[in-house]
Amino acid sequence: MILFPAVDVKDGQCVRLRQGRADEVTVFSSNPAEMAEHWARLGARWLHLVDLDGAFDGRPTNFALIKNICARINIPVQLGGGIRDLQTARVYLDAGVRRLIISTLALESPEEFGAMCTALPGRIGVSLDAVDGALKTKGWVADAGLTVDQVLPRLERQGAAFIIYTDISRDGMHAGVNLAALEQLVMKTPLPVIAAGGVTRLEDVQNLFPLTSQGLAGVITGRAIYEGALDFRKALAWIEQQEKERA
Repeated sequence: MILFPAVDVKDGQCVRLRQGRADEVTVFSSNPAEMAEHWARLGARWLHLVDLDGAFDGRPTNFALIKNICARINIPVQLGGGIRDLQTARVYLDAGVRRLIISTLALESPEEFGAMCTALPGRIGVSLDAVDGALKTKGWVADAGLTVDQVLPRLERQGAAFIIYTDISRDGMHAGVNLAALEQLVMKTPLPVIAAGGVTRLEDVQNLFPLTSQGLAGVITGRAIYEGALDFRKALAWIEQQEKERA
């Protein structure tokens, strides 16, 4: 299980939103690159980076900052937010991003998404962001008119490399994870699944770990590690111990 620390960028700062709402912002650092280095020093194996400005605007807003982060840390970066065409995807990969997370394009432009997966095999994942199973797009502000069950078979056929599932109602709320929804998802798809939204305490990580035998590849945590509800190093140590015992 990979524990992904989240660095969400908005207006050049490292922030967290509550339930994806742009008007409910908490700033945790004025220097996202330093924050990324901090998590790498603590032992993170991957960094989860989100361009919130890009997600809302539909274009790559923080390219220079993201390129700088990739150059400054020695761990791979997965990036989401505002990647809505193949050219943008290629530019980010050339800048050092290891893999990309697509949401709006995957749900609203299936043919373009399929072409992106074909052109960049193994590098494109999909973020499925839902409220009560109903998917959202455009930075969680628009209804996709689709459910997870409706889109999952197509995403698998088109070559998505992994799925990130976010329960928006729990994101940034210290509400715990939606374990039931994740259990159903990992049983439905052969794709690696990453859990997001509500990973708040070590107990959440412990509850999710058994799903790794069914396809759960990791968990993303943000506000909890910034505010101290989840001790990042302790969580990493616990996961490492479980993996040693399983081996």
